[in-house]
Amino acid sequence: MKKTVIMLALATMFAPSLSQAQVEIDMGTLTCGDYLAMSPDMEKVFSAWMSGWFNQKKGYTTVDLDAYARNVANVKKWCASNQKSSVMGALQAATGGAK
Repeated sequence: MKKTVIMLALATMFAPSLSQAQVEIDMGTLTCGDYLAMSPDMEKVFSAWMSGWFNQKKGYTTVDLDAYARNVANVKKWCASNQKSSVMGALQAATGGAK
């Protein structure tokens, strides 16, 4: 049930909308287990969004697709053995933290 709610929330966040409604999701509550259980398409969207957010926090202004692929692989590897931890924790562990 929890995974379904999370998936619906993420789908709603990324789906185009005609209304001006805002959806707020606490990204800190998503666990590595939730991330690893995502469909491949949802995982790609989520990974790209989180990468953009985290890179902005680190002050990066360039796009490096090789580094992106490495970072996603590092986060997945860390998440595989820390499934109850938050994805934000995985990002901080894999990259040395945000500013």
